[in-house]
Amino acid sequence: MQRTLKYRGFQICVDLVPTSEDMFDAWLCIEGPPHVTGVTTPGQRIKVRGGPFSQRWAYFVAQIAGLASIDVILDPSE
Repeated sequence: MQRTLKYRGFQICVDLVPTSEDMFDAWLCIEGPPHVTGVTTPGQRIKVRGGPFSQRWAYFVAQIAGLASIDVILDPSE
């Protein structure tokens, strides 16, 4: 299952991988402008820690992790 969210010029792609009945591991991938300082491997999938989650929580936790990562990359004061 996949979702994509746009935020501050980036895309957060969330993948859910089933682990058991109604439980999922969440993976996210951040894609954006090609020349952003501080980003060493854009587009690399990252597993969200703390899982497995229910489907709803998996999407929520991955989305929040992606948003926070982008804020750190760009500057949280903007």
